[in-house]
Amino acid sequence: MAISDTMPPLWASSLRSIAPRHTAAGSQALGAENSLEFRTGPKHKPAEAMRRSRRFAAMVLPALLGEIPEAAAVAESVLGVLTELVDVTARHRASVDLAGRISCDGAHVLLTVGEMDRRLPDPEVEPGLYLVHRLVDDIGQYRGDEAGYMTWASVPIRSSIQ
Repeated sequence: MAISDTMPPLWASSLRSIAPRHTAAGSQALGAENSLEFRTGPKHKPAEAMRRSRRFAAMVLPALLGEIPEAAAVAESVLGVLTELVDVTARHRASVDLAGRISCDGAHVLLTVGEMDRRLPDPEVEPGLYLVHRLVDDIGQYRGDEAGYMTWASVPIRSSIQ
């Protein structure tokens, strides 16, 4: 049986376990990055794309976050933000596939989801984005490869050791 037979149709890349490195202040040192990527095809409606993306991320986030003390809380925040970004993107899809990337540098988890056929709406239009804005340090968009907009959001990893 190949690894691809046991993995869901979404896939991970560059996922490797790293031991957390702590500085004298107690926070993880920057530099090493873990990441995973996922993709859902055109046959998946927005609700299914959300479920599949969330399920996949929940499965691999423990390995991505490593042994940071706040891993469970960070994972919940990441899953909340990811769910909302996938929902909005899937309903306003500009490309055939919905693609995303989750990466962690020890200080932040960066989510990238795309591509949308328009700019990210205000939370007044998409109320789920209130949650996103509450949980992230920063959020933005850039032009993707297929004439749509890629949305990125940075979820902080707040250290319990200050």
